[in-house]
Order: sequence, then C-alpha cells, then structure tokens
Amino acid sequence: MTKNYTLDELPKIASEVIKNAKNNVLLFYGSMGVGKTTLIKEIVKQLGVADNVSSPTFSLVNEYHTKNNEKVFHFDFYRINDEEEALDMGVEEYFYSNSWCLVEWPNKVENLLPLNAVTITITANENQLRTIELSNNE
Repeated sequence: MTKNYTLDELPKIASEVIKNAKNNVLLFYGSMGVGKTTLIKEIVKQLGVADNVSSPTFSLVNEYHTKNNEKVFHFDFYRINDEEEALDMGVEEYFYSNSWCLVEWPNKVENLLPLNAVTITITANENQLRTIELSNNE
C-alpha cells in the first residue's frame, strides 16, 4: 500500500494501516518531524484508547489500554544507545505478546525486530503532503 495524504486525511490513513497490517508490530520509519507520532496517535485512538497519547521519548515505551482492556505499546527508540538497553527492558516480550506494538526509530533495535513486522515508511513531500508506504514482511 502506497498513498499520499494530508493531515485532514489522517483518520482514513490510520484506518487503512490497521486494516492492511498483517501483524500487530508496526515499524515506523521516517525523518524527524515527518509525522510518525501524529499517525501513531490516530492509530491508537482508532484502536480504542481514550488516554492522552504522547511519544515515549524518555521512557522508551508507553502502555495504553483500549476500551476492551487490550494493551497497546508505543515505543520510541530515538534516544537508545544500544540494543542491550532494549533487551534489558524486555522488548522481545512486548514484540511477541500479540498486543499492538507501534515502534518509532526501529533502526536502533534492528536485530531484535520480528521478521514478520509491518514496515511503514513516511516521507514528506511538497505542499504538506506525506507519502506512506506499508509493507507486510512475511
């Protein structure tokens, strides 16, 4: 799936990501400020989380609960120094928990990622447009 979108179309794009993802581990790639957290906030909202969603830049992971009491984990590995830090926090248990895991800066923990995770790449274009590319890795 590859689509161009504006901020106004974010709810539709988030819905398509949820519908087209063949795994609950979503890896978000894109440069700083491209809109990874903004898209994740909308996805988390559509999954039924009522909590205030923010990027877990300093805590590495935020845990949210849906209205159906399911867990959603939001990771931000931007500030991580090495994969050992992620291992120490038990990242593999999260990834294989069957809960939604939304991962920013997955390149920082590349050797720990599930092979069947969904890759989402966001790029900025002219006129405030973004391009999203979703790849199911099987």
